Amino acid sequence: MRTTVISESSNGALHPVTAQLVGAASSLGGPITVICPGGVGSSDVSHISGVTKVISVEGACFETYDCLAWSTSLSPLVEGDLILSSSSAIGRELISSIAAAKGIPVVQDVISLKDGFSVTRTIYSGKAIEEVVISSPCAISLRANSFESAEEGGNAETTTIDVNQEVSVAVKQALARASERLDVSEAEIIISGGRGMGSPANFSHLYEVADVLGAAVGASRAAVDTWDEIPHSMQVGQTGKTVTPNLYIAVGISGAIQHLAGMRSSKFILAINKDPEAPIFGVADYGIVSTWEDALPVLKDHLAELLSN
Repeated sequence: MRTTVISESSNGALHPVTAQLVGAASSLGGPITVICPGGVGSSDVSHISGVTKVISVEGACFETYDCLAWSTSLSPLVEGDLILSSSSAIGRELISSIAAAKGIPVVQDVISLKDGFSVTRTIYSGKAIEEVVISSPCAISLRANSFESAEEGGNAETTTIDVNQEVSVAVKQALARASERLDVSEAEIIISGGRGMGSPANFSHLYEVADVLGAAVGASRAAVDTWDEIPHSMQVGQTGKTVTPNLYIAVGISGAIQHLAGMRSSKFILAINKDPEAPIFGVADYGIVSTWEDALPVLKDHLAELLSN
């Protein structure tokens, strides 16, 4: 049972109901991913026991609540057998919109949840209790204070996905996050391109960024297999080279399993891909949803500025 929890926030901080949602998910077993809209409370969520992974989704659209904007940004990142939210006004609306986007059923205001997807909820203004048996995948909103909160003590990995329409802002935030973990000017760095680069000629843009950083240029197996101009010696992955740089920048790489096997031990991973559902975002420390054409020139300029300071 894989569960995705949509965290709840209040006044710029994590709402206690989020720990209750994790507690409910934990009772079913299986990995639990918590998505934090706007990145609010992501560090606190990572310390909740039972949480397997935290996805901090950042962007200007999260400054104020807009159901369509939020669900459009979050839906591609939601996966698993079960999606949980609180049954607050925002939680009910948001999970309904996400469920509609995913084409799955939604059950609101649940007060108990059992393995096998037997759930109960009150109906007729609380005068009766209805038991519903549903199948996965499905989305469920849970009533606050109906489930035991998960305790602290976790140490889940956190991935940040930036859905900013302003690529410059996203790049600055990514580099700031990387700088917290390593010294870019001294780091062993690899920038790799995939088939999403469009043509082997476009790898010249990777070399331009690599020249700024003093980095090596790599490639995915898909790129090597597709274009004769990209030699096998550049391939990173299970059937290529296994690398452990301080900074790994993946551009236009979807993230096939064999590629992830060759680079996931990198200290900091920055992924740039126009597809928000790309598996590479599952291992990235910071992801930018953008085309390489928009992102690489900005990345090059900001890196040059960073290294000149």
